[in-house]
Amino acid sequence: MANIFRKTYTQHLPKRCEIVERRGQRVAMWIDRRGRKHYDQITTGQQGQTKIIRESPTWFARYRDAEGIERIESTGCRDEQAARQVLADLLRRVEHVKSGILTAEQDRQADFADQPITRHIVAYLEHLKAKTVRGKRVSAHHRRNVKHQLERVVAECGFKRVADISREALETWMNQREAEGMAGRTRNTHRAAIVAFCNWCVESGRLSFNPLARLHKADEHGDRRRSRRALTEDEITRLLRAAELRPVAELGRESVAKLDGEKTGRRTWTKAELTFVTLDAAYQRGLKLLTDQPERTDGLMFTGRQRALMYRMMICTGLRKSELASITVGQAHLDGQYPSLKLLAKDEKAGRGAMIPLRADLVESLRAYIEDLHRRASGKALQHDAHLFPMPKDMIRVFDRDLAAASIPKCDHRNRVVDLHALRHTFGTHLARAGVAPRVAMAAMRHSSLELTMNVYTDPALLDVAGAVEALPAFGSPSGYATDQAISVAG
Repeated sequence: MANIFRKTYTQHLPKRCEIVERRGQRVAMWIDRRGRKHYDQITTGQQGQTKIIRESPTWFARYRDAEGIERIESTGCRDEQAARQVLADLLRRVEHVKSGILTAEQDRQADFADQPITRHIVAYLEHLKAKTVRGKRVSAHHRRNVKHQLERVVAECGFKRVADISREALETWMNQREAEGMAGRTRNTHRAAIVAFCNWCVESGRLSFNPLARLHKADEHGDRRRSRRALTEDEITRLLRAAELRPVAELGRESVAKLDGEKTGRRTWTKAELTFVTLDAAYQRGLKLLTDQPERTDGLMFTGRQRALMYRMMICTGLRKSELASITVGQAHLDGQYPSLKLLAKDEKAGRGAMIPLRADLVESLRAYIEDLHRRASGKALQHDAHLFPMPKDMIRVFDRDLAAASIPKCDHRNRVVDLHALRHTFGTHLARAGVAPRVAMAAMRHSSLELTMNVYTDPALLDVAGAVEALPAFGSPSGYATDQAISVAG
């Protein structure tokens, strides 16, 4: 039998509550924040405490669906008459399913259509938490980003139900964000989040089709906000030198007086910034300060060597920061004809896994570094699952300080930046400079597209374009070869 009702629940006695007699029953009388007086029935809790019995503010509907299963759903109505109308609509839909007017799938979609979109987003995030892609679980960082992107799009577009999602609304939103200065890539990440959400809604029966299937992407190439550049050989040498010396050199920075406009409080001096010109002198001063602290000196020098080797690894292998951080001692295969690092599929961005070949000089440096790790293991055997390079949380800030100590500008005159991922661009660019065939460079970069290797990860500013032009024959010049014979061209 279908009916409507209000759910009851218990709660502790409110403040300034009195137990009084009303209509022959003992009830709790209390006044809420708005000054309204309430009379609620009382009951005894499991631990013997007195509690009040309260009713939900909205009505619930109890009925049996087309398969005879009892269902209880919230009507969302505070008014009894409105709640009865909602129950009548539910019963009418049950009859339509029984008579074949609606299919079971359409009935499920109608159920989902009445739910707020926030409930679907919560279910989608739970789906991502359990999902695996190429053997890898979806990271918590990615799920947080998706949650933020979906909530922003839904709020700014005014979507209340999944049925409200439309292509026109998203196109208007993307145009408005472009006018506000949002980069093309940022707009596309928000677009990808809501499109993937709609695809999941179709798969789970919440939508019959994806309304955003034909939503065009924003132009990222014409609106790039973060263009990276590759480092020159001289810059690479300076960066590795600065990374190795800076932990000690930081202690040897000179004290300089602040300018009048920079003085705050009583402190009138500060430490001079490190540059490549002052790096060696600051390093020597740091060593003098550490004369009586051999253990600390050894630790700081090891940190510098470790950091320089990390940068060399990224420049000479093209490993991304997260991929390098995943490499363990057991994944370093330094013996044999082809020394390499084993990159597991779960740790690679593409999810395929790879064997990363190593240069001979890099193998020797890595072997000496691993031996050093063994010596520092405090008498314990270095485990095979121990990570080779511990990646600090502030690695980006550390890298920026190493750049400054190497006198390498963070941003050049063309607004191209140098960051950790630019070391991968450096790897790709110097492969091209060395004359490596594009298809081989593509395999070394572990790309699935030759265009990505050549157009994104190769910096044309470092390529010898002038030398390539000079290598052309001297067409039509007086010193060139000339002939009076006609040239036959096959059509």
